[in-house]
Formats: sequence, C-alpha cells, structure tokens
Amino acid sequence: RTRGAWPDASASGARTTVSYCRRMKPLDGIKVLEFSTMITASFAAMMLAEQGAEVIKVEPLELGDPMRYLGSTKGGMSALFANCNHGKRSIRIDKKKDEGRQIVENLARDTDIVLTNYRPGVMDGLGLGSEHLRSLNPRLIYVGITGFGLEGPSKGAPAYDPIIQAQTGFAAVQGQGQDDGPQFMRSLMCDKITAYTACQSVMTALFTRERTGDGQHIDLSMMDSALYFIFPDGFMHHTLLDDDVVEQPPLSEMLYDLTETSDGGVTVSAATPAQQVGLLTAIERLDLFADERFDSMEKIVANLDEFRNEMKTSMGQFSTDDLLRRLDEGDVPAARPLDYPEVLAHPQYAANDSHAVVEHASMGSMVRVKPPARFGGERTAPAGDAPLHGQHTVEILEQAGRSADQVAALMDAASIAADADGAY
Repeated sequence: RTRGAWPDASASGARTTVSYCRRMKPLDGIKVLEFSTMITASFAAMMLAEQGAEVIKVEPLELGDPMRYLGSTKGGMSALFANCNHGKRSIRIDKKKDEGRQIVENLARDTDIVLTNYRPGVMDGLGLGSEHLRSLNPRLIYVGITGFGLEGPSKGAPAYDPIIQAQTGFAAVQGQGQDDGPQFMRSLMCDKITAYTACQSVMTALFTRERTGDGQHIDLSMMDSALYFIFPDGFMHHTLLDDDVVEQPPLSEMLYDLTETSDGGVTVSAATPAQQVGLLTAIERLDLFADERFDSMEKIVANLDEFRNEMKTSMGQFSTDDLLRRLDEGDVPAARPLDYPEVLAHPQYAANDSHAVVEHASMGSMVRVKPPARFGGERTAPAGDAPLHGQHTVEILEQAGRSADQVAALMDAASIAADADGAY
C-alpha cells in the first residue's frame, strides 16, 4: 500500500504534510454526468467525486453554471463554485443543437449516474430525459432533483433555499421563542440537505443495481428532503394528534441558548441529571436542588424559565475561560461560539486533519475542507481542482472517440466551446 501527501494547514497557517491512502477509492470506476445550476446537484456530484467517481459537469455554452460568479471570486471563479465542484471535469455544449444532444447521448451510454436539478420537463424538452437516456443505457441511474416535485401548484416554480426554508418549517423552528418571528438559517441548508439525500439515494440505487443489473429513475424534491430532515425534532409538537398528549418543551428551548459571562458568552448543553449536577457544581449553585421548584428533572422542565434565570445570573459572575474550565472538569458539554478564523484554527480540527491549504491553478491559495468519512481509518486521496468553464471539453470528446478534426468542426459550428478563455 503506497502513500502520498496532501498539504495541510495548521492553526498558524504553516503547511505540513499528512498521509492519505492511495488504495482504490469506494467509487472508482463510477461515471457521473451532471446537469445543474447552483447547489443541489453540484454538491451531490462533488461528494461522489471525492469518493472516487469520475464526474463530468455538462455546462451551457454561454455562461455555464451561474454559481461560478456568486460571492468572493478570483481567477474567474467564485469560492462558492469551487467549494461545490472539486474533482470534476467541465464540458461546454449547446444541448439545443443536434450535435450537442448526440454528444450527451454518447456520453450517457457509458455513464452510471445522471444528476440534474433543472425544472420539471427541461431535460425532456431537450430530448435528454430519463426515459430516453435509460433506453440507451438500461443500467443508468437517473436522478431528477426538483424544487417542489412533479405535481401540484408549485411543480414548475423556481426554488431557492430561503423559499424552501420558509415552506418546510425551518424558519418557524429558528424563530421559536423569538420576539421578531420566523428566522432564516444563514446557510444554504435545504440545498445541502437535498444534496446529501441525493447521494444516499444514488448509493441505494447502485446497491440495487448490483443485485438486479438494472438502473432506475429517482425523483427527489428539495421540499420533501427538507421536511424529512427537520421533522423528527422540529415537528415533535405536531406529530402526536390525540387530546391526551403531554407537551414538554422542545430540545431547541432546552439546549440552544447563549448565556452571558462576565466577558462574553457560552452555550451549555446539560441534558442529563449528571450533567445538571456538573453544571450547578461549576457555578456553585447546588442549593438549587434543594429548592422545591427544581428538586427533580420533571420539575426543572416544568419550571424551566425560572431555573434558567437562576443559572444565568450565577454564570454571569464568571469569566468565559474560567466557566469553561469548571464545566470541563464536571464533564458538562459547553463551548464558546467561535468566529470564522477561530473555527479553522480550532485544535480539534487540526487533530482530525479536517482541512488543508492548497494551491489552485487560477484561484491561488485556498482552504479545502476534506470529506469527513475515513475508509479503513484513512483519508482518501484528494479530488482535483474545480474546473474552469469548459476546461475539459476537448479532452472529454477525444477520449470519447472524436478526432481532432471532428472536435474542430464542432467548435466551428458553435456546438461546443473550450475553456473560459475560448482557448483550443
């Protein structure tokens, strides 16, 4: 078993090397065609690429994936795009032309997975829908991601993360107990949840194909994915429907809170009796257990606001560092909220080998977060850089059997294009 190295970033920014395993990645040999804009299909395909799949991102001829231009950019590519597209190759095709459709058809014949998040009917309108491509390749797994599904009043509506957050209860859960009402998570949460769900569905389909030899079509909506994700705890008060249900405060009210200290704030999750003892020991308030309002877990829950007010008053007398030290001694889960640089500098991430500083050919130095799963206890080798728009057009077509003259003719006919600078 041979080994290589991936440059790593320490808390100080110095670069060291870490080992990774060069053995076969879990998805080596699996081929993916991605037709997408923005996050859901892009992030899902990247996770497959990180585990060894060969991913070809099929982009429109003109601007490509609009995510390329959103947010912080350098070298003609945004950090958001790079963070969702490591390890892929990009090909620029006019899918509306016969020649462009034929290229996709030829690639699909030798592909395992098609991922698309176009609106319902778009791929069919291009002549590249699931039924047609799977007729060319019965082993193909075709995943169609939509915002709201294929039926109903919203089936053709555009879907963006905050819209899905609003319609699936995310905003309601975040705003629970807040005076100013629903709150949005300032992260593309529903996009990424859908991407993870797509990957899980793909793996299930690959496993089924191993047993049956047949591919299949998978429909997946952002709306369904987000509701399924948030439901277990977010809808705990709306699950049991009988009149005799005993309603208790949700976990979000019991655990998610920031308590002020004398010089900052901490969050504490004392969820068990032992942790409650550790917490009250740390803040020197064991006397609260003698208070008839708090002398059992049931009473603490019933009088939660009063209990928390007592604790907050006492915790505010300690400095953040002193309080965290005391809580750690009592084995009580607690943390100080970190800002962005502090997150990346956290010593536990260094111990976990969670991220690295790498050099991108056009974007320069950048932070890469490594895939969280370890196979056989080791990191898989890193996937390549995120591609420029159409960077691999010529390479992909020549590997598919097109001659240099044929590629040049397609270029002249504006059926394809090469990299972002038009080089060929």
